[in-house]
Amino acid sequence: MLQLILTIIGLIIALFGVICIFDARILTKKWFGFGDQNDGSAGLKMVGFVFTIAGFFTVFFNI
Repeated sequence: MLQLILTIIGLIIALFGVICIFDARILTKKWFGFGDQNDGSAGLKMVGFVFTIAGFFTVFFNI
């Protein structure tokens, strides 16, 4: 049962990361109000990449 819960949590974290990567420019417009949108979207893509890797590692190493 614990493995199933950890797998679902890992998939949700990975899904959030993938959404941050693909919709970074739209999310930057919606969430943040600073002028340089390219820096904001690049930062959001990096955060999304980290979340995606962490989520997939949680799923992959779930023993």
